[in-house]
Order: sequence, then C-alpha cells, then structure tokens
Amino acid sequence: MSEATTGPTAVLVILGPTATGKTAIAVEVAERVRGEIISADSRAFFQGLDVVTDKPGGPERARVPHHLIDLVPIDGQYDAMAFRQDVARLVPEIAARGAVPMLVGGGTLYLGAVLRGLFDGAGRDDRLRTQLADMPTPVLHARLAAVDPPAAAAIHRADRLRIVRALEVHTQTGHRISELQSRARPLPFAFFSVGLLRQRDDHREAIERRARRMIENGLLAEVDRARSRGLTEALQAYRTIGIPEATECLDGRLSREQMEREIAHRTWRLARRQRAWFRRDKDLRWIDVTGRSSSQVADDIVARWRVWRETE
Repeated sequence: MSEATTGPTAVLVILGPTATGKTAIAVEVAERVRGEIISADSRAFFQGLDVVTDKPGGPERARVPHHLIDLVPIDGQYDAMAFRQDVARLVPEIAARGAVPMLVGGGTLYLGAVLRGLFDGAGRDDRLRTQLADMPTPVLHARLAAVDPPAAAAIHRADRLRIVRALEVHTQTGHRISELQSRARPLPFAFFSVGLLRQRDDHREAIERRARRMIENGLLAEVDRARSRGLTEALQAYRTIGIPEATECLDGRLSREQMEREIAHRTWRLARRQRAWFRRDKDLRWIDVTGRSSSQVADDIVARWRVWRETE
C-alpha cells in the first residue's frame, strides 16, 4: 500500500508514559477540535482485553470516534509495520472527513514506526529466537553491546523484545540495526506532538491506583476468560502487563496482594522506559499533568495546537 499523501496533513499526537491520563485527556481534546483518535496503545489492539489494557470504554467511544481498538483476535499478531500502514491509510481518510487525525498512546515501538520511521530489514527468525530463548536478558544485552554499541546504549537492559530484534537483524543482515534505523523516515505528515508527564511520586501513586482498579474491575475473570479462548504464553497478547501476574494468581502461585504489587512494579518500570524513549524526541512539547484536571490539560493542548496551526 502506498504511503503517499496529497500534502502534509496535520496530525495531533498525544503521547506519554502509561498512567498519565492520555485517554481521558485525548477524548476532551478531540471534542474541542473535532478529532478522531487513532490508538497507539500496543495492547488495546487485542480483542477481549478491556480491563487489563484500560482501553477506552463505550461512553468514550460514543463521544469520539476511535480507531485500531479491538482490531486483532487474542491469538493474533500485530506489528509495527502493520500499524504504520494502518496509520498511513487512516490519516488521509480522517482528514477527508474534515476531522483532525489524532494519534494517542504510549506504545513506543508503534509510535516510532510512524514518527521516526522503519527500515527495510530482516523478517522474524524463529530458529534464532528459539536459540536465544533460554539466555538471560543481561547476557543478550552484552552480546548486543559487542556487535552494535549504539543500539545497546539506546535500548534498555531489560527490554528483551528490542534486544532480541536488534540481534536478529544483525545476524540476518550483517548490518547494525542502529545504522539501518538512521536511514528510516517518518510518515509524510506534519506532526504536532505533545507529551504528558507526572511528577515522580504522583506518577507512582497513579500506577498503584491503576493496578488496584484493574483487580477491582475484574482482571482475574477477564484473564480466565482469555485463557479459555486459547491465550497461552506463546502468544503476543500474553506479554501484556497484568496477564502473567493474573495467571500466576489464578494458578495459586501469587496472592492477590502479591499480584497487585507485581503489576504496579512492572508498570512503573515500563513507564520509566517509555519516558526515556520519549525524551529523545527534541520536538516534543511536554505538559505536566500533576494536580490538573483532564479538562485543564485539554484546554492547554488545544491552545497550543491552534497557535501551531496558525503559524504552520
């Protein structure tokens, strides 16, 4: 599918680490600018994972059109290239309706495919991944540092998915993934990107509240249903934070209290990695949401968007 557009269509991007209030804020912004939201949440793509992903519910979707939510069966796959192609298709369609395309989420792999670009690299190598499966993540990171120091410096030591991918590309192509990424290009749209952040203590408390709310809203029942429909450790959806922990609780290996702590801990680690990734974007306009309502933050974003549109 061609990624060409008739011009630099303006896209409003609202991104940030998990638990910074992106969903509620984006809905309010969309109502003010007549926007349509393209989800960049790396797990909201999957059907049947409403509680664990905290995806927009019926009321939010009734207020504002949402795209790329509940797109993939729970046993399916969805990658950054597919996301890039979907965004390339959706942005002109939304703009043609006279609405503002809005890209909203925290999925760095998927946002990167749109905002920074993808390279023509190697495909998935299942045999290599099997060989690497039993190796500890620190060992894999050290191996990557030996063959591609810039990539190792840019990828968090605990980010096994990206470490394996970088090793996979180097093994198959003989080229460093850092070199190939430097040749990548973003989609040909005009992006106005806003990043949401919270102060550290406030953010940790928000993450803890979110973990507690997930459990109160039926996390265990949702994961139990997903397992009955075939969700296993081998599937992409299983890696969603909250699913392995709920699985261990259902199987009697974790108490509810331990499950809650583990979910909060993993979410906090994810938020830190996301924030580090976003901070590499020098064009990102940061907004501190600490102690502010979603309406106040939405007003701030809309005001900045309108000024930018007038001077674009």
